[in-house]
Amino acid sequence: MNYPKPPFPEQPQPVPGDTTQMDPRPDHGEKTYKGSGKLKGMAALVTGADSGIGRAVSLAYAREGADVMISYLEEHEEADVTRALVEEAGQRAYIMPGDIQSGDHCRALVRDTHEAFGRLDILVNNAAHQMHFDTLEEIPDEEWDMTFRTNIHAMFYLCKAAVPIMEKGGSIINTASINSDKPNPGLLAYAATKGAIQNFTVGLAQMLAPRDIRVNCVAPGPVWTPLIPSTLPPDAVAHFGEDKPIGRPAQPAELATAYVMLADPLSSYTTGASVEVTGGIPMI
Repeated sequence: MNYPKPPFPEQPQPVPGDTTQMDPRPDHGEKTYKGSGKLKGMAALVTGADSGIGRAVSLAYAREGADVMISYLEEHEEADVTRALVEEAGQRAYIMPGDIQSGDHCRALVRDTHEAFGRLDILVNNAAHQMHFDTLEEIPDEEWDMTFRTNIHAMFYLCKAAVPIMEKGGSIINTASINSDKPNPGLLAYAATKGAIQNFTVGLAQMLAPRDIRVNCVAPGPVWTPLIPSTLPPDAVAHFGEDKPIGRPAQPAELATAYVMLADPLSSYTTGASVEVTGGIPMI
């Protein structure tokens, strides 16, 4: 694919951002991803599935034969687009808004997924919150708490609720980041949670291995999602990914295959792994 390279137009947006207002428009794989039945008969819960990586993963899973529960905060129109893509692929889709900072909501998400599909085979912990601050003193206590509650506390709540109802062969896939190992100082809280996610993944993988439930994470580099224009300074958005080896950010569609591979039952020996999709940026 001949994806566009920066510079992009400066395009400030309010959090959490809107796909339809982005220039260039992100590619979620609508025209490019072709499934082959790898996940036929399975059911997935994907958080942050209204847009970005979550939408691309939901689409790919549907085209591989899985039903999808679409978890999102409050971006109803965006979530409806994802649902339509899943249904166009011939799979069942449900949308469930709500704040995953709440343990009760996380437990309801898992319960409703199981009730809707009769099973839960794949949990994708993808939803995340980030904000950019130049100095430590600028970071409000509330912002720090919100970032940890959204990015890592929710992951614990969802995994704890999902594991007891997962059959052998179940898969948990977490979204880490290049910030796990190469923290951006302007994203201090976000980067700290991503390091925690990577550690959580490896520890939980060892804990769940005897139960034949796999736990892995995908560590993306820069990805062109609504989180970027809504949380980074305008100049950083305009040149997002320009200084990286490939010279552009990833499109969400370019992440989806990693999540499919980790969900595929044939990847039964892959657990505790971090799949780096960084466009050549070393994770050291």
